[in-house]
Amino acid sequence: MNDYERTVLRNVEKFGWHCTSVAPSNEDDDSPRFSYTVGLFQTFGASELIIFGLAGDTAHSILNIHVQRLAEGNPIPLDAPTYDLIERYPCVYVPVPRPIYNDYVFSALWYYAETEFPLHQLVWPNAQSKFPWHASADQGFRCTQPVLSEPPQ
Repeated sequence: MNDYERTVLRNVEKFGWHCTSVAPSNEDDDSPRFSYTVGLFQTFGASELIIFGLAGDTAHSILNIHVQRLAEGNPIPLDAPTYDLIERYPCVYVPVPRPIYNDYVFSALWYYAETEFPLHQLVWPNAQSKFPWHASADQGFRCTQPVLSEPPQ
């Protein structure tokens, strides 16, 4: 076990979850940045989350709001838009198909080993309240926040 894996285990034990943030490796890498949770399924029986396009500290803050609601026993429903995470903007949760996990959530896959766990993408709108799947959303925004499955209707 390496230092990072020990940190994941300590954070899940101490806080009930861990947040992993991934940024492009260099300026030539146009991959979007993303952050995801580890431990929500074990601690709360809740879906793990992934969010794209935000700095790690911003993503952690948004994910922490979701986790606090879980800890209070008042979870945010995953099947409807919510204004509880970003002031004045709705966010939606999109289920992520299992085959896509292998492209993003390595620490969660390591942590759960053979245990299956649910994963939802937390999708946020641009300043015009458009989601990446809206026809009027610009290409840059779409690249920053790829949607990993079919968007909600």
